[in-house]
Amino acid sequence: MSAPALRRGPRRLRELSVRVGWGVIAWVVGIAFFLPVLWMVITAFKPESAAETWPPKFIFTPTLSEFHLVFSGMGPFLTHSVVATVGSTILVLLLAIPAAYALSVYPVKHWRDGLFFFISTKMLPIVAAIGPLYVIALHLHLLDSIWLLIVLYTAMNLPLAIWMIRSFMLEVPSELLEAARLDGAGRIREIGGVILPIISPGLVSTALICVIFAWNELFLALNLTVTNAATMPMFLISSVPQEGLYIAHLSAAATVASVPVIIVGWIAQRSLVRGLSMGAIK
Repeated sequence: MSAPALRRGPRRLRELSVRVGWGVIAWVVGIAFFLPVLWMVITAFKPESAAETWPPKFIFTPTLSEFHLVFSGMGPFLTHSVVATVGSTILVLLLAIPAAYALSVYPVKHWRDGLFFFISTKMLPIVAAIGPLYVIALHLHLLDSIWLLIVLYTAMNLPLAIWMIRSFMLEVPSELLEAARLDGAGRIREIGGVILPIISPGLVSTALICVIFAWNELFLALNLTVTNAATMPMFLISSVPQEGLYIAHLSAAATVASVPVIIVGWIAQRSLVRGLSMGAIK
């Protein structure tokens, strides 16, 4: 056997061992992140008496009693969360697409300042703004209103959406845009007929991130709503009683609250991966 072939053997063995090692590390990290979720789901099927024991019981008789209690009381909370999440996500996309277009394809004057202004709004701690927001909502008679949550969730997600969609639009080949303009396409047709079909995976990933942020938001809902617009995170808080056992009930409520986002993510997983990888390889 030649000397180069002998040298390639140990090199391939080292490369294989490195790949196997990184694969094992990835599995360990993935399992470590998944274990709390798995334990939450298992606890949701336990009776309260079995959920509170230490050391924990791994052998028990599964029950759906906690899920029955969750489904009997979560209807209004689920409706409010769906309306606020879907409504704000649609508004975010409607506002972010033309804004991103004006900051990428046809950059307006001082577009860098505009981008910095958008992202700077994410640096403000929401607790510092809750006082003014409460006063404004009070005078506009919007306290405990689902419309208030839609507006606030839109404002919360809009800066990130603009930055993401702008990065996707920058990846659209300029030759396609020039060809569309030669064919007489206007701005609306250029956006709807050329740009949006190309960046549709990016739009899906942006929408999914906005859905997750809006669905999980608690601070604004807790301070600006009571009953008429209470969302699923507030339902989780209400699942913790002042007295008595509650771990199994809280686990069941958290499991049910997580299912819609998991389903949406599973449906959009292919577009999500494509969208998040846009622009990663030049």
